[in-house]
Amino acid sequence: MENHNIKAELLAPAGDEECLLSALDYGADAVYLAGKTFGMRAGAKNFGTEELFRAVQTAHERGVKVYITCNTVPTNDEAERFPEFIRTAEECGVDAVIAADIGVIAMIKEYAPRLAIHASTQTGIVNYRTALELYKMGVCRVVLAREVDLENIRTIRKNIPDDMEIEAFVHGAMCVSFSGRCLISEYLTGRNANRGECAQPCRWGYYLMEEKRPNEFYKIFEDEKGTFILNARDMCMIEHLDDLLDAGVTSLKIEGRAKSAYYTALTTNAYRAALDCCLRKERPPAWVLDEVNKISHRPYCTGFFYGHPNEGSGSQNPNEVTNGGQYFADSGYIRDYDFVATIDKCEDGIMYLTQRNYFTLSDELEILAPNREPIKFAPAKMFNADMEEIDVARHAMSKITVPTDIVVPAHSLLRKKL
Repeated sequence: MENHNIKAELLAPAGDEECLLSALDYGADAVYLAGKTFGMRAGAKNFGTEELFRAVQTAHERGVKVYITCNTVPTNDEAERFPEFIRTAEECGVDAVIAADIGVIAMIKEYAPRLAIHASTQTGIVNYRTALELYKMGVCRVVLAREVDLENIRTIRKNIPDDMEIEAFVHGAMCVSFSGRCLISEYLTGRNANRGECAQPCRWGYYLMEEKRPNEFYKIFEDEKGTFILNARDMCMIEHLDDLLDAGVTSLKIEGRAKSAYYTALTTNAYRAALDCCLRKERPPAWVLDEVNKISHRPYCTGFFYGHPNEGSGSQNPNEVTNGGQYFADSGYIRDYDFVATIDKCEDGIMYLTQRNYFTLSDELEILAPNREPIKFAPAKMFNADMEEIDVARHAMSKITVPTDIVVPAHSLLRKKL
């Protein structure tokens, strides 16, 4: 591995305070989040000023950096409000800003000069010339476009300053439009993808209707599940982190600011274990590689890192991570496990739970705890808040106690196999 004098970083999403705590508990080196405006995930809860201050304080107490996303394309009115927003972010203590618009970058330098600037993937960076120009503008990190392969990452790394960092997505949703520059969502639904409101119409099923045959619908290609012409697999690079580090990537980014705390905990935990194994030059154990199959996901691929997605194996097996074939015949998600409870504490032989989803004593249960292999869990009894014995947990947010000798940290999670 080339030495770029920069420590490998695991960067996790934090769509709200619960997701932030999951990222911190499960091993993130840094988190990225958004304020109530200027971020690309309008569907996430995001952070107001007081929440942002608390988030930064909590993260810094645990040695974790905080990056705030400001990667939408602002209007004139929004640009007028941006100086106040970015000054507030600087006062809250964020470590860096992720920006895409050159006017926004200029305003960060003017109004919050202490903040580091990261160029967003929305900038569409695919070559070192662009990276060099951004470096001249004060950018210290580039978040590469998902379309860049490993060979081109190496070329970029060789031709940019040593103190300029490279960040790349390693897991999560892919976009069929170049670097997420999509107009389909706004056209069909009025929700602007470039302003954080994407409805993901590329993942819908479509039929073709000929103009002069208004009530006849044709499948573009045919199988028993319908027709799907735009959708993409999800990215999963958990088995290939060594290739990314060798190419010069220094920050490994998990997509998912609009996803759940369970998703954040599981992916952060799995990639933390995989990255630590990679840095020790060891192969991750089987349980680490299997973890990413225990969240709701679409069939996995390695994106563009090993060439164009239409090249390579392109397997249509939904359980296989392919080196090619980004597009897939079925737009459905794979969901084999469900998150059912948070573990509040373990004390004096009792596990205290807050229920999130329905489960029973007969379910196949597992505990997801930080920095360890999942634990099979088969409790003999459980009790509700009135200390009545129950065998079914029906009501979300109810308090449940379970006698057990198992001890795990607070904020560990309980899931069931579907």
